[in-house]
Amino acid sequence: MNANDGGPYTLGLDIGGTGLKASVLDKNGHMIVDRVRVPTPKGCTPDQMVEALAGLVKPLPAFDRISIGFPGVVRNGSVVTAPHFGTEIWRGFPLQQKISERLGKPARLSNDAEIQGLGIITGYGLEVVLTLGTGVGSAVFAGGRMTPHLELAHHPIHKSETYNEYLGALARKKIGNKKWNRRVLRMIGIVETLLNYDMLYIGGGNAANIDKEKLPANVKIESNDMGIIGGLRLWDDTVWKSARDIGRGGD
Repeated sequence: MNANDGGPYTLGLDIGGTGLKASVLDKNGHMIVDRVRVPTPKGCTPDQMVEALAGLVKPLPAFDRISIGFPGVVRNGSVVTAPHFGTEIWRGFPLQQKISERLGKPARLSNDAEIQGLGIITGYGLEVVLTLGTGVGSAVFAGGRMTPHLELAHHPIHKSETYNEYLGALARKKIGNKKWNRRVLRMIGIVETLLNYDMLYIGGGNAANIDKEKLPANVKIESNDMGIIGGLRLWDDTVWKSARDIGRGGD
């Protein structure tokens, strides 16, 4: 928890396949209260998600606006894919509007890995963000600008296994940290060959299980709190216009 630098105050919502997290940020992106977290409801429907988030934020201080990170593809404020919750029941759900109406404040919605990236990137060169949690999230930034969303999570990485299946939370629990870390290094090599990035940042709840000593010099582990903190930058109109131009969200 940091000192309060004043408003406007932004509620940051980080929706994950395992947990729902939130805090309130001051105008400089400092959390003015400790992050709160609850488990994500099993088999969560859209309406159940909205109610769970409303319950999560009840103890938090007042806020002026909302930033939402969602683990899937979003466009024009609505969900396109929701791999952790069931895409069919989520497809087309106007999550941005529904949360705004439920909490009574304007909201902006983007992919969760991209929001995390907004809290991390320097704005120079080609920067890639990967989140390792329930599954694998990805975001690519060129000169500080979002590029069209790349769903690495559903692409094959080893035989018929996708990134989610090869590196997700279930895989780590099944094979153990040592073997999982070898898979992380293999993923890093593939992503570097694919994108030739300048910097790769790895976040998400399972980033804490990575052996940092074996990472290349241009790979950094970042705090999972960036999934909340990065939400402040959705309210930078230049950033938001860039996001809207490539179809991530809309007022």
